[in-house]
Amino acid sequence: MTELMEFLNALLWDSILIYLLIGAGLYFTYRTRGLPLRHLPEMARVLKRARVSRPGSLSAWQALCLTLAARVGAGNLAGVAVAINTGGPGAIFWMWAMTWLSMITALVESTLAQLYHTRDSRGHLRGGPACYMEKGLGMRWMGVMFALLLIFAFGFAFNTLQANVMAAANRYALHCPPLLLALGVVALGGVVLAGGLPRIARCCAVLVPLILLLYLALTGWAMATHLSALPGVFLAVFRGAFGAEQAAAGAMGYGISQAITQGAQRGMFSNEAGLGSAPNAAASAQAVPPHPVSQGYVQMLGVVIDTVMISSATALIMLLAGSPGRETLSHGITLTPEAFAAFSGLWGSPMVTLVVFLFAFTAMLANYAYAENNLLFLTRHRPVGLALLRTLVLLATAAGILWDTGWIYPLASIATALMTLTNLTALLLLSGVALIVIKDYHRQRRIGREPVFNAAHYPALHKQLTPGIWEQER
Repeated sequence: MTELMEFLNALLWDSILIYLLIGAGLYFTYRTRGLPLRHLPEMARVLKRARVSRPGSLSAWQALCLTLAARVGAGNLAGVAVAINTGGPGAIFWMWAMTWLSMITALVESTLAQLYHTRDSRGHLRGGPACYMEKGLGMRWMGVMFALLLIFAFGFAFNTLQANVMAAANRYALHCPPLLLALGVVALGGVVLAGGLPRIARCCAVLVPLILLLYLALTGWAMATHLSALPGVFLAVFRGAFGAEQAAAGAMGYGISQAITQGAQRGMFSNEAGLGSAPNAAASAQAVPPHPVSQGYVQMLGVVIDTVMISSATALIMLLAGSPGRETLSHGITLTPEAFAAFSGLWGSPMVTLVVFLFAFTAMLANYAYAENNLLFLTRHRPVGLALLRTLVLLATAAGILWDTGWIYPLASIATALMTLTNLTALLLLSGVALIVIKDYHRQRRIGREPVFNAAHYPALHKQLTPGIWEQER
């Protein structure tokens, strides 16, 4: 069974999805004439009004922090170390390259999530890939399949793995009894989850910026105190990316392929663009200006923060410290604290361990929010089964702290691969709609107007949308 799962993982990620994600990014980049590179200032402009919200919706800032909580989890720490170990320093360059392709995919999927969003029985904005599969493609069965895969992968499997990370961080530095730790995490998590998406979003909007700033301050301090070594690190990254060091060792082709594969996969896993996870939060946000593309720009910024800033900071610290990667998530998670211990002695390691713990906790909250959103899709937006979902998620978290549940990772990886394949299929089928909406936004910007989406201008599209939804937004 283990060999079968490994074969399926390799087939899906190494032979299908890596090319499909890269191909989709290239296609969207071509159709939008390199939009991510041309419109970087627009992301900052939209972010200035990101705190505006109405009752029943998240602010764009809350949605951004929620998606960052899910993105910036253990993968940014242990995953980067494993990528360097397997693909060498050159993997980091290809991780950066994948970021720019991922940005446009994030824009497309978040734009579609905003466009087709609806309201649940309590009047809260809801939506995501399952919703645009149902409304845009008329394929509810496809949305149901996507929702079930996401609930399993993010609601249970990845939360169990995040709990494994908490347990590993605890064993490394905190030394709290596992049962006490599990009870504490379940109690604190239960209080937040009981408030549903609004409380989770408020919690992430406070915690995530603080955690990111603390982590960037720590990594910035480590790099500032070792400035003389940084040029050598960047040289190793670029030499490894194009096979200079591998050529000297007589393994140029293999070395480059490993660097590209590991870097691209780390970029995909880290920023989650194309997976269909972030659009679940993007759909619940108040679009400011009232146009679907505005939330797409905010989520493009999330990709930049996640990969270019956080993952890159981790990679540079690893390379500066000369820490070897390890092959598993639960063991690799201690590499960053170990690297900081090499720089700062006793105080650096506990600080970074605390950051690792908080990364995992906020990721658990965001993962649940995604699962809740898709359960509501399955129940046609009626709050049925939410209490059971919260209970099962908290039990999965406790299990991840108390026992080694690393065996669940291959199943989660396969479920995520199938989820990504489903989402990318929908994105490509709906690419014409997304491009029309994106062009509408830019047309209004070119004539000096603040973009406002009017669905009545597109009669065929108007019929697919929730009646009155964009009239309310305006």
